[in-house]
Amino acid sequence: MDIRQLIESASQQLSTISDSPRLDAEILLAHSLGKARSYLLTWPENTPLQAQLQQFQQLLQQRLQGHPIAHLTGEREFWSLPLQVSPDTLIPRPDTELMVEQILAHYPTRHPTEAPIQLLDLGTGSGAIALALAHERPSWQISASDRSEAALQVAQRNAERLGVSVEFIHSDWFSALQGRTFDVIASNPPYIPQSDPHLSQGDVRFEPLSALASGDDGLDAIRHICATAPGFLKPGGQLFIEHGYDQKTEVNDIFHKNHFHSIQQHHDLSGNPRLTSGKIN
Repeated sequence: MDIRQLIESASQQLSTISDSPRLDAEILLAHSLGKARSYLLTWPENTPLQAQLQQFQQLLQQRLQGHPIAHLTGEREFWSLPLQVSPDTLIPRPDTELMVEQILAHYPTRHPTEAPIQLLDLGTGSGAIALALAHERPSWQISASDRSEAALQVAQRNAERLGVSVEFIHSDWFSALQGRTFDVIASNPPYIPQSDPHLSQGDVRFEPLSALASGDDGLDAIRHICATAPGFLKPGGQLFIEHGYDQKTEVNDIFHKNHFHSIQQHHDLSGNPRLTSGKIN
């Protein structure tokens, strides 16, 4: 079978489990060929080598079982940066780019004589937020923490591949950060209720539960972060937290309860409130 036929056949099979079957098929075939997706469009009549075909069929079967594309290729793009991912990390979502956009908007480029921004990415996973910000603001002093040593290893490899400078810290939330303060704390914590049926469906079945679910209402981690963060923020410092689109009111109340002010809620590309920020005195 040539490339065109392989894509058509795989797309039909994947249509039962994927919202983007053709895209999935193209990504897996391009990965198996070691080529960009544009190659598939340029040379649709080419026939893959037997070893390439076998690899593609193996990846296709794993995708049909529900394994995420990012785990099969070992990579996901975030903020136009290629990031390695693994089953030890949450797969970066496009929605989380809103966090990067808002932080950059709140803290434009500073004068060289001003002290650099000190930022903490709390629960960094693959390092997506920290690495995107380090790429955009190389003068900032960026730290990234996670309680998973395996996730930190992935994040460290990503930093080395991208050539950006980030300090990585093994810490269960703030446990290893005593005595330190930051201008900005950013976090994309787990925020799905533990009983949510979506946790047993689709791609998320293969992602770490600890990075997805947090208590009966999904807000345990957010409560802890909001209650603890003021002790790790400099005067006038700001906290940014990603949350579920339907948690706007609850998260706003949590910020108020913990004495944040100038609270703002930011909307994603679909118009859903997905990010809350607030300052301390």
